[in-house]
Amino acid sequence: MNAESTRLVGEQRVHHDRPASDFVVDRPPLETFGVREAIRVVTIGLVLGAMIARRLCGWFVSGLRRGVERQTRREVLAHGVVDGFERLGPMFVKLGQLIASSSGAFPRELSDACLRCLDDVRPFPASRARRIVEADLGRPITEVFLEFDDTPLSAASVAQVHACVLADGRDAVVKVQRPGIARRMIIDLRSALVLARLLEKRFEPARIANAVGVVRDLYEVTVTELNFLVEARNQSRIRENLGAFGDNTEVVVPEVYWEFCGPKTICMQRLRGVPLDRFDVVGAAHADSEMLIRRLVKVWLEGVTVHGLFHGDVHAGNLWLLDDGRLAMLDFGIVGTMTPQWRGMVRAMFYASAFDGDFTPVASALRELNLFAEQSTDDSAIGRQLAIVLGPILSGELARLDLKMITSALLDFGKRRGVAGPEQLILMGKQLGYFERYAIALAPGWQLGNDLYLLRNVFPAEVAARVEQQGIQLPDN
Repeated sequence: MNAESTRLVGEQRVHHDRPASDFVVDRPPLETFGVREAIRVVTIGLVLGAMIARRLCGWFVSGLRRGVERQTRREVLAHGVVDGFERLGPMFVKLGQLIASSSGAFPRELSDACLRCLDDVRPFPASRARRIVEADLGRPITEVFLEFDDTPLSAASVAQVHACVLADGRDAVVKVQRPGIARRMIIDLRSALVLARLLEKRFEPARIANAVGVVRDLYEVTVTELNFLVEARNQSRIRENLGAFGDNTEVVVPEVYWEFCGPKTICMQRLRGVPLDRFDVVGAAHADSEMLIRRLVKVWLEGVTVHGLFHGDVHAGNLWLLDDGRLAMLDFGIVGTMTPQWRGMVRAMFYASAFDGDFTPVASALRELNLFAEQSTDDSAIGRQLAIVLGPILSGELARLDLKMITSALLDFGKRRGVAGPEQLILMGKQLGYFERYAIALAPGWQLGNDLYLLRNVFPAEVAARVEQQGIQLPDN
């Protein structure tokens, strides 16, 4: 474990009285490749090929019928790929969720088809869920809960959620990990690593995109996500961070009930509402739908720039409009972390966008992070180039972002200036991509980088001065 992980484990032990060993992440080797992995590589190719071929055959037959509206070939191929994702299981469903929620970074046909991956998947039997909960908690369910609903509220790629009632009468939910999911996902990752290496050797775009690095990053995320106690810790910390400034009262994170949690089980406060991608329902239920997006991004940005911990998987199913009008952030299996150095760089970037337009401090921060070659020119020249690349991202309308263009611009900037690999910048662009789909429907015209409301707790003195100077009023929460 690194120093940051050790520190967090120490904090968690103080806050929740859990032994440090509970938060040690099991790390099966990624480089292992045996018979199971070889079979899986072949299976992946066969399944994707078969699903695409089936769609193409149906498309050809439909073309022989008169009066039948025909999909384009690209749409047919996209739906064939998603059929394959659904057949191949959780790791590929998660990939589909990423594509669906980052529509600007992928072909439109594929991102639209991948919206299917945001839907619930088939649940596993309640009897197995009960056995997992009882094994985790060391007690029969009848001794733990007054009620336990065998029909899951939802079923996703890694876990499903059951409603329950605690002994003291509080409504709660239990998130239960799918049986055998850890072994399956690790085998998929090992197989994906082999495929990524082959792609990098044969295709230049795969090498530029660092396909092997993507798999390694996904491995790091996955091994952490599979220990639900780590997820519960992240959820508790982000819930505490929400109250740090007293003005995020309209955004909530469910309270974790630690006495009913284990490595494969999380018990938490039950919230009721609808996912944010139900735009018709959300728009009708909330008078100021733009404010919903502003509040969400404000919380996210404070996590990035102030707390150093933020939600890293804000796809549609993880953001809800509650029945009481508040917003909820759910599912903290994937979180992002920012070191103090990276937080400083991001703050400099938003300061330049909102206040003075000078990206030189951003360049200086990047140099301190050792992301420039020694022969790079002075920081002011680099800052001017950064303004060209990053300025449109921050000051433009979020609903009109072209994330594919932005990612390409960042990579081109890296090549020109000798940047070793701006993964953190690309990560930020990816998170904006998750909000992009919502902004198109709920907040067209909203400008991210010029919104002083988002920066109120990041630059309190500067925002207060600007508010007084311009005579404007910011929302209270």
